[in-house]
Amino acid sequence: MASDRTLLPLARARQPLYAGLDLGGTNIKSALVDDAGDVVAFHSEPTHASRGPEDAAARMGRAVHALASRVGVAAADIARVGLGSPGPLDLEAGTIVRAGNLPGWDGFPLRDRVASHAGCAVTFANDANAAAYGEFWVGSARGASSLVLLTLGTGVGGGIIIGDVNVEGAHSHGSECGHMIVDPSPAARMCPCGQPGHLEAYASATSLTAMAAEQLAAGVGGSLAEAVAAGEQLTPILLAREAERGDRVAHGVLMDAARWLGIGIVSLMHAIDPAVVALGGAMTFGRDDHPVGRAFLARIRDEVHRRTFPLLAERTSICYAGLGGDAGAIGAAGLARLAHRGHSG
Repeated sequence: MASDRTLLPLARARQPLYAGLDLGGTNIKSALVDDAGDVVAFHSEPTHASRGPEDAAARMGRAVHALASRVGVAAADIARVGLGSPGPLDLEAGTIVRAGNLPGWDGFPLRDRVASHAGCAVTFANDANAAAYGEFWVGSARGASSLVLLTLGTGVGGGIIIGDVNVEGAHSHGSECGHMIVDPSPAARMCPCGQPGHLEAYASATSLTAMAAEQLAAGVGGSLAEAVAAGEQLTPILLAREAERGDRVAHGVLMDAARWLGIGIVSLMHAIDPAVVALGGAMTFGRDDHPVGRAFLARIRDEVHRRTFPLLAERTSICYAGLGGDAGAIGAAGLARLAHRGHSG
């Protein structure tokens, strides 16, 4: 959605307004969203994580005021702010427990500091859960009863929404779908979290490039090997390009990742029975608009059909997410909306 984002004029917005903040290791995205989920204003700026969490909290607070100013309303007219952050989090305390891509942020009272700078109550959520709520509210699962979102990127994030409820869990670790075990064998690949056999070890950008590198190191030839030998960086983008050209290693790695995703999705379907399973994040290979994206999704669906009950296979929608990089900010605003409605009755 980000590339073709359409902003709703304030005169057509449904009140009240909510602000959503999506904190990433590289960028902070902020959106002013109306009560129907339409974006009224949008802003993005570098995270500058090395400046520390207090600097970022202050800039996120200023971003809320800037969004309001941009459309000619007072910051006090924003009913509530939502903040999606990388985790693991302690949602009750409002802190990041372990900030892998934000060194030095562990234990910082992020929620309360952003609230102080914004001058508004803040709803705190895992970033993948926020993105999932965005897709559930106004994206690929709009109108559905439930959603599982898998975000495919450096890792594999997850979000689960059931009947307007964001599944956060008793210890703030709910919906960590990337860390479900798909391979219990002694030879299972190691997840970056330090545990073997997790879905993230088989279906993330990190794992795909590692698996391809292993095959190239073993001497398997082809256009991918030639591209890497010529100095091109081994990335999922390169894998997708060479898979489209028919390279055996690149195609095999992508299809194997799709197979593991299918296995993980089946377990989620059997546990939750969601109406929609959506795939988002940077590693979706052009989605339905690209032959590699279509082949990737078809392989996932094929694995699901092989392993699940016929009724589930027939009725569960497995698709690409629709909001792109805006899902986190929109979803954070949506979670703020839920909290505001609950608080105000």
